[in-house]
Order: sequence, then C-alpha cells, then structure tokens
Amino acid sequence: MTISVVIADDQRMLRAGLRMVIETEPDMNVVGEASDGVEAVAVARRLRPDVVLMDIAMPRQDGLSATRALLATPDPPRVIVLTTFDTDDNLFRALRAGASGFLLKVSSPEHLITAIRVVAGGEALLDPAVTTRVISAFAGRPGPEPPPEVGELTPRELDVLRLMARGMSNSEIAAALTVGEATVKTHVARVLMKLGLRDRVQAVVYAYESGLVRAGGG
Repeated sequence: MTISVVIADDQRMLRAGLRMVIETEPDMNVVGEASDGVEAVAVARRLRPDVVLMDIAMPRQDGLSATRALLATPDPPRVIVLTTFDTDDNLFRALRAGASGFLLKVSSPEHLITAIRVVAGGEALLDPAVTTRVISAFAGRPGPEPPPEVGELTPRELDVLRLMARGMSNSEIAAALTVGEATVKTHVARVLMKLGLRDRVQAVVYAYESGLVRAGGG
C-alpha cells in the first residue's frame, strides 16, 4: 500500500528536497504541494492524502490554523508539523492543534521517512527535542489538580502515562517497568481510551496540563 503525501511549505527548495527524499521510498508518493496554509487545506481536501507535512510559518494562513481546519473535516489526513526549533514560538500551540507528528527541519531523512510511516500507520511521533521543549514550557508553573477521570487509571497505567510524557517509546517504557512491550501497548491503549485521547501526542500534553507530570519532577 502506497502512502500518499502532501508537502506544505512556503520554501520551494525545501519542498523539492522533501519530495526527493520521500519519493526514493517505494511505498511513498508525493501527490501534491502547497506554498501556504490556504492552499494546503484546499489541496489536502481535494487529494485526500494519508499524510500532510505542514510547515508552521506560512503566508495567508499559518500551519497551525490549517492543521485545525484539516482535522475538523471528515476522515482527515494525519499531519506532521515541521518546525524550526530555535525560532518557533508556536510549538506548544501546534501540539494543541492536534497534529500527530512533530519534526525539526534539521531532522535526518531517515527520521522523516520513519515519521511518515509511523503516523500513516495510525501512531504518533514526537521528536525528542520537541518533547524537551514541551517540558520546558511547563517549567516553574504551578500544577493544577488532576481532573477526575485520572482516578479511572490504575497505578500501572499512571506509570505508563508519566513515562510517555517523558518522551519514552514503548520499548523504553517496557524496559523501565520490566514488562513486555505488548503489555505496554495494552496499557497505552487503555490510557488513551479512559482519558478520551487520540494518541500519545495528546497524552503528553494532557499529562503536563493536568499536573500529573511536573517539569523536572515525576
């Protein structure tokens, strides 16, 4: 099955570079491009790709509002947000916009390809540096009282949620808790279901916003 991709970025050379990397893979195909947010929404709605690579800073409509617009449509594509770590102040807003993947523009081609496959498969992916940025955003903030639905989680599910919030993969969580990776996947699925979350990206945001995890603490 071929993964169809739309690239949305206002830099033509970057779009060309991304296209070249993606189309070296036999299971991927770039079906369209867009140079701004308005065009990104229109192209994605018309072509219905599996994945949209979405730049944040674009003319006419930024990638954040374009992402929200796309995710509000029936059967939306998965969105991977591309960001420049040093200059982008909108990263946390991008997390809230509901994208399923977050990559730095300086990420390796291999990381990009992996991200597209992971997101197209229904999972979510956070660049480790992005997770660090999320943690930093909450440093020094007073933690709110956890919402009541947290009480539905078992102690082990709480452990898994906290480790997810630290940016750990399923295999890393399994090693930390000395359980099998299949068991971790089951716990992750139950956490998402009980808290009404779509994927682990939302789980990371939820863990910090609800006070379950504090920056620099447990």
